[in-house]
Amino acid sequence: MIDIKLIRADKDAVEKKLKTKDPEIDLSPIVALDERIRVIKMNVEELKASRNHLSKEIGEKKREKKDTTELMKEVAGLGDKIAILDHELTALEHELTQKLASIPNLPRDEIKISPDPKDNVCIKSVGQKRDFAFPFKNHVELNDRLCLFDFKRGAKVSGSGWPVYREMGARLEWALINYMIDIHLENGFEMHMVPHLVRPEIMFGSGQLPKFEKQLFKISDEDYQLYLIPTSEVALNGLYYDEILKEEELPKKLISYTPCFRREAGAAGSSERGLIRMHQFNKVEMFCFTKPDQSDQVFDQMMASAEMVLQGLGMHYRNMLLVTGDMSFAAAKTVDIEVYLPGQSRYYEVSSVSNCTDYQARRSQIRYRHKEEKPELVHTLNGSGLATSRLMVALLENNQNEDGSVTLPVVLHKYLNGTKELRPVC
Repeated sequence: MIDIKLIRADKDAVEKKLKTKDPEIDLSPIVALDERIRVIKMNVEELKASRNHLSKEIGEKKREKKDTTELMKEVAGLGDKIAILDHELTALEHELTQKLASIPNLPRDEIKISPDPKDNVCIKSVGQKRDFAFPFKNHVELNDRLCLFDFKRGAKVSGSGWPVYREMGARLEWALINYMIDIHLENGFEMHMVPHLVRPEIMFGSGQLPKFEKQLFKISDEDYQLYLIPTSEVALNGLYYDEILKEEELPKKLISYTPCFRREAGAAGSSERGLIRMHQFNKVEMFCFTKPDQSDQVFDQMMASAEMVLQGLGMHYRNMLLVTGDMSFAAAKTVDIEVYLPGQSRYYEVSSVSNCTDYQARRSQIRYRHKEEKPELVHTLNGSGLATSRLMVALLENNQNEDGSVTLPVVLHKYLNGTKELRPVC
């Protein structure tokens, strides 16, 4: 969440900035609720001061053997009023938290203002689109003879949007995951294996709830209330929920491989068949906790690590600095790394690296302590390192040969027992 103090200090300026992400945002209800809470708190403090004064007076009268009946009735009455106001405060503070939780993070000043993703800024481009000397196929057409994925049996088991990887498809997927993990480990990241189901408060802390409730898969019965993670960012952030880290521990640079689960796959068009948009996909996630003055440098390190994966695979890609209207809910700055997919004739995101500043840390109460000073909120950053499904599509489509085979990048050979190409098998 953003700091309520920022809204108190300059509501109009904060609202103007937030509207660049969501034009419907109106901070007036939050300001009114905050003012009401502050007035009630002031009343409670005044009542408590009166009660303390009377309690002292009762003590003095008792020592003097005087009657305190009326004073005790008055103290009891004040106690009842305080209890009523405290109960009201609890409800109002919960309401304020929920309203603040529905507001996105403030974009950085340097981010271009626009509601249209077409205005995203290309800040880097590596390599060139492949110029095919033959009629190329998309990955679904290639799969007809390579038999890497079985979409029909996946649909039989779970419905559309749930892929089955088979034979060399499964091995290639696993090779990509292991290759990416090795790259990030070389770059100083620490690997974790995290739960795939998390508690509601952990979802809230990362910014998924309440905003994205309808996009999540969940278990809800008399024994469990858990959500399937849409990304391991959620669980990695939750590792230090309500903790105070030591300054010397920062920055913490973590990675985790997990499957990711999202309802948003929906009904895709013909250009998004196959692996392009799924309910379940695999991803290696980077997640970092930093001091505020470290987060820009760590952001650059995360970008470099993600790019190293693509460079090793020989991929053509571009880095797009997202405009305010295309940034994620919790991000203050986001750069998408996009690869070109010939079969779709467009670029698709395979990594999104975001600096969330103290937005998630405030929701999760993750802090660090400098010496003996009061704890401060950390900054959190996340980035795909990478999502494999679209990367798999890019690898197959960009490395295909006229006979339907696919040449595999050299960096993957050692993960596939020396296999250098995929050959049609059916």
